[in-house]
Amino acid sequence: MAAPRHNLLMFKKLVVVAAGMFAFGYALVPMYKAICEFTGINILALGEREIPGSGNARAKAKNTQVDASRTITVEFDANARGPWKFKPAQSSMQVHPGEMMTVMYEFENVQDRVMSAQAIPSYAPRQAAAHFNKLECFCFNQYTLAPGEKKQWPVVFVIDPKLAKDVTTITLSYTFFEVGSKTPAAPTAALGVSYKTGVGV
Repeated sequence: MAAPRHNLLMFKKLVVVAAGMFAFGYALVPMYKAICEFTGINILALGEREIPGSGNARAKAKNTQVDASRTITVEFDANARGPWKFKPAQSSMQVHPGEMMTVMYEFENVQDRVMSAQAIPSYAPRQAAAHFNKLECFCFNQYTLAPGEKKQWPVVFVIDPKLAKDVTTITLSYTFFEVGSKTPAAPTAALGVSYKTGVGV
């Protein structure tokens, strides 16, 4: 008789443990959200709620860490390392640190063949790189484009308010290169091609 009682007691303990584990797992989501809201590290939650590049999403975003007392000029550049067209939709914008912003980049494969390509970003001054936070960027992935195919990609970014106050201008530059070719070095003022010319060197 002792064995059945022991088995029943063990079964009850296992049921309690399983129920506790289920309850803990169920409570993790609200606990995670509460911690994110308390600490302010809610980038992941923000990405789940909003569509990058959406004006409505940016309007709904409530960022209490925007430094409206500072304005930084962000310049956009594109370097073409091949026979294709690549440029930003605008050359610059005025940004407050902590403010989420979106810029579009345009690409066209003008060749008569399929190509796979990827972009490499660089920043000037270099110290800005650690404070230029991209939430969405086409540089995260490789893309395959058909002959004549055109694409528009968003770059959604936030400049960390901790950026040194003497930095008033940041240049974000992309070099777009074909996958399988030699990876180019990060662009500098002396190398590459501005989006204004669209011709490689």
